[in-house]
Amino acid sequence: MIATSLSARSPDLKGTPDPAALLAWYDRHRRRLPWRAEAGRRADPYHVFLSEIMLQQTTVKAVGPYFGQFLQRWPEVADLAAAPLEEVLSAWAGLGYYARARNLHACAKAVVARHGGRFPADEEALLELPGIGPYTAAAIAAIAFDLKASPVDGNIERVVSRLYRVEEPLPKSKPHIKALAAALTPAKRPGDFAQAMMDLGATICTPRSPACPLCPWMEPCAARAEGDPARYPVKAPKAARPARAGVAFLAVRADGAVLLRTRPDKGLLAKMTEVPSTPWGPVPAAPEAHAPLAGSWRPLPGSVEHVFTHFALTLSVRRADLPLRTPAPDGHRWVDPKDFEREALPSLMRKVLAHGRVDGA
Repeated sequence: MIATSLSARSPDLKGTPDPAALLAWYDRHRRRLPWRAEAGRRADPYHVFLSEIMLQQTTVKAVGPYFGQFLQRWPEVADLAAAPLEEVLSAWAGLGYYARARNLHACAKAVVARHGGRFPADEEALLELPGIGPYTAAAIAAIAFDLKASPVDGNIERVVSRLYRVEEPLPKSKPHIKALAAALTPAKRPGDFAQAMMDLGATICTPRSPACPLCPWMEPCAARAEGDPARYPVKAPKAARPARAGVAFLAVRADGAVLLRTRPDKGLLAKMTEVPSTPWGPVPAAPEAHAPLAGSWRPLPGSVEHVFTHFALTLSVRRADLPLRTPAPDGHRWVDPKDFEREALPSLMRKVLAHGRVDGA
């Protein structure tokens, strides 16, 4: 039995949230998104999969161009599966959270190997694919196959926590919110209902200053009746993000080529392209010992700041200008700036190159 907070809801509430009211609102106000099928048409499972992986911890605005470029380059899941991982990582560069790109590629290969290039129309089978967790499996099941599944993203968490005035802080309240969302999901049009919930959170039930008078669920909303909907969802205090530091070594050859290398196959930014640096942590007493080659390394003014999920990084940058015939050390390569677009350069490394005023960064 779901222990909801319905008993604590205001006596001013009129009725309970009606899925039909939300669907009617959605039919009038649905967002037009590159990956969303037109009204009355079934979404392409590959498009849903690709967009949902890209949208994890990333905004709709940022994802739009990447989604279009991926589809142009790899129009079917089999095309993506056949692509070298290095090309996928390069195309993903700048979108962040690069494990998603590796999972995207691994999942595409699994769909081809296990299911003949067709996504399974079954939530449990989707969960067995690499890189697909409960949210993504539910999203594909609901949106692409119109199965009664309940994906819960940040927008839906916010809507549900306000509707039922969920007092337990996130992330502990996630299972409770998921159960409430599942109880709301209708058997008819569950895919449209999931997207309607997402649109409601993105456009009306926003984090700050929600537009309650425009909401189809204004009257049954417990947080609105309480008078402070922006207080929800309640969140536990965030732990302080630890700080790390390092020194990046920007080697520039006389013809403008820059010394780069590929990061290890596992770990943070795995298989991405980087400017060589010291380990990220306390700055070593003699950072030049980590330089990729001998040279006159001069410190550049300022530093490069970058925030990862679990820590904040500060990199100071040292630059060395080297003769044309300087050989690249083992595991390194000289790359002309005009070829940077072919490299899987994450945002951090693009910042380092820009800080060193390297053309093409």
